[in-house]
Amino acid sequence: MIDLRLLREDPDRVRASQRARGEDVALVDALLSADERRRSSGVRFDELRAEQKSLGKLIPKASAEEKAELLKRAEQLKADVRAADAERDTADTETQELLLRLGNLVHPDVPVGGEEDFATLETHGEIRDFAAEGFAPKDHLELGQSLGAIDVERGAKVSGSRFYFLTGVGALLELALVNAAIAQATAAGFTPMLTPALVRPQSMAGTGFLGQAAQDVYHLDKDDLYLVGTSEVPLAAYHMDEIIDAGKLPLRYAGFSPCFRREAGSHGKDTRGIFRVHQFDKVEMFSYVAPEDSQAEHQRLLEWEKQWLTSLELPFRVIDVATGDLGSSAARKFDCEAWIPTQGKYRELTSTSDCTEFQSRRLSIRVREGKTVRPLATLNGTLCAVPRTIVAILENHQQADGSVRVPEVLRPYLGGREVLEPVAR
Repeated sequence: MIDLRLLREDPDRVRASQRARGEDVALVDALLSADERRRSSGVRFDELRAEQKSLGKLIPKASAEEKAELLKRAEQLKADVRAADAERDTADTETQELLLRLGNLVHPDVPVGGEEDFATLETHGEIRDFAAEGFAPKDHLELGQSLGAIDVERGAKVSGSRFYFLTGVGALLELALVNAAIAQATAAGFTPMLTPALVRPQSMAGTGFLGQAAQDVYHLDKDDLYLVGTSEVPLAAYHMDEIIDAGKLPLRYAGFSPCFRREAGSHGKDTRGIFRVHQFDKVEMFSYVAPEDSQAEHQRLLEWEKQWLTSLELPFRVIDVATGDLGSSAARKFDCEAWIPTQGKYRELTSTSDCTEFQSRRLSIRVREGKTVRPLATLNGTLCAVPRTIVAILENHQQADGSVRVPEVLRPYLGGREVLEPVAR
């Protein structure tokens, strides 16, 4: 959530942020009104309680005639205090509910607009000319099936649409990707983490995933637990309700977890293969830093993502995601999109978001510097979302005979294998 003091001091900035996101600007004024009622009712409650306490001291010393009048006033004060307390609680509840609906303040450099209004920041690698090489590229599913690596038919039979099996070299390729990603993250100073896939509501809400993203989340009603769509959730909640000494910052974690997404609203979109699925594994980077260091940390996370994609020898571009396509927690987000030959376009493989103090305020995570305690900043960045990365590797490194060249960074994790060969059927 944002800082209420900032809202009071500069409501126009908050309105502008909401407008840029394409969100309800009237929410800002409703929140200002609720906050004013909360504060004024709190003042009234304190004044009435002070009078009540003063009166309590006068009554034992009063004469019989005065005592009757004071007792009458005491009864009225009791009712007034109860009413003021109820009014304060109501206003406080409304303020908190409205505050939780408000997105993070967007960074002033974020391009304004919708999904297609991003700004391209840089492009890396060479896009292969398959026509010049004398063959038409196959898509990842055809390649994966011929390699004995992907089985979507049995995935659908067992679990339904958008589920799959990784088999043979497909399973080995996932393990290689995960191990290589964790190795890079560990070398960069991240602490490897295996995180829970089920979290409590306060963890999911605290990271901002029960707002605009709620329809994409799986919920277990009987247990009131949520399946995570990213290990960002348990990594953000890891230090919930804690005060961290400033000397321990930055804290950096690399979480590996299964991820579950309903893919609500994606009916008919990316239905072939394993590009958009309901369950996948991912290595996620997560950082806790001082608020003034968040922008520099955001650039560092982006550099680690670029290092990873470069090591996989994939052509990709970096985009500055537009305001209307930001998650509610993000002040700014960069995506790295890899070229997918058979689609003839770049598609998102990784993203990194600067969430500033938004999540830490919700989760009550603070940093102590001397006698000062304040919220810190949180950031997240995908290092390797496995299925999409497999899609990009298969399509970009395929060869005319249907085999797939293995990027050098993965070979030590595949027993030195340099090429994935089609299997006999």
